[in-house]
Amino acid sequence: MAVNQPLVSIIMAVKDTAPYLHDCINSIINQTYQNWELIAVNDHSTDETPEILAAFAKQDARVRVFDSDGYKLIPTLQCGYREVRGTLLNRMDSDDKMPDYKIQLLVDEWHKYGKGHVIAGGTEHFVDEGEVGDGFLRYERWLNEVARTSTHYQQIYKECVIPSHCWMIHKDDFDAVGAFDPVIYPEDYDLCFRMYKHGIKVIGIDAILHHWRDRSNRISRTWDEYKDNRYFDMKMRFFYEIDRDNTRPLVLWGAGRNGKDMAKILQSYNDSFHWVSNNEKQIGKDIYDVRMQSYTDVPSIENAQIMIVVSSPDGKKEIQALLDSWGKEVVKDYWFFA
Repeated sequence: MAVNQPLVSIIMAVKDTAPYLHDCINSIINQTYQNWELIAVNDHSTDETPEILAAFAKQDARVRVFDSDGYKLIPTLQCGYREVRGTLLNRMDSDDKMPDYKIQLLVDEWHKYGKGHVIAGGTEHFVDEGEVGDGFLRYERWLNEVARTSTHYQQIYKECVIPSHCWMIHKDDFDAVGAFDPVIYPEDYDLCFRMYKHGIKVIGIDAILHHWRDRSNRISRTWDEYKDNRYFDMKMRFFYEIDRDNTRPLVLWGAGRNGKDMAKILQSYNDSFHWVSNNEKQIGKDIYDVRMQSYTDVPSIENAQIMIVVSSPDGKKEIQALLDSWGKEVVKDYWFFA
């Protein structure tokens, strides 16, 4: 195989997705890029999943099927990763579908930049019946804009900027950031932060690379690990590992539910902070033994690191405009956490 057509290993954990597997795997078989292998790992399915996987493996030698030696998603991915033969990696969810150009586009883009880069693209949600939920549509629009503008690390503390199924990376780089080793959920968000921490550059593609099924029994809807989808604990752990400079004063902006929950986490780090709000009724009051200040005090707090936890889209736009007018720079001086 030519050097510009490396083997791509597509790693897919499979758990009771028999109704969707034919569409999923056929979308992989129909890729215009042909030099791939699918590592499909069955996580103790109780439906027709094993039989469907076996039939596809018999039909196409590129489909390689394994049984997980662990339980749940990450141990199943670890099992699959031990079997990869390719140099470029991608993940797939067993209830979703790929457009036929996905792997070719990812490979072509990766070749422009090489090692040290991860390629990421846009997604499109779909449902078999009814309509896609508003929350998923908002996330989709935001995610696609992040991919279009390649602002992944500027936005990383808001939400997961690279979904689990929409990236391509060299195996050496994947190993360097810890692969699937940490048993931490959500695993795709943890992986994003590890790429950020290790200096892997993200190249966004302004294209839909994945068709993402919205259904009521997705694990992101049913597992306890995903119930509080703000993931503040994970965000703060990586903020302190990567971006927090303890020589600079810290500002927490926002005192709604997000602000109060984040303040508790900050106090668990024994890190003092200025707490500011746009709500005049809160200014001058003590919350969790911290005296609330006006947001207008921010310019006078020299060389501050500013965490914004306001949830209102309009409020965030107003705050960003203010920060920009004060000469503050995203990532250097301020970060949005919601």
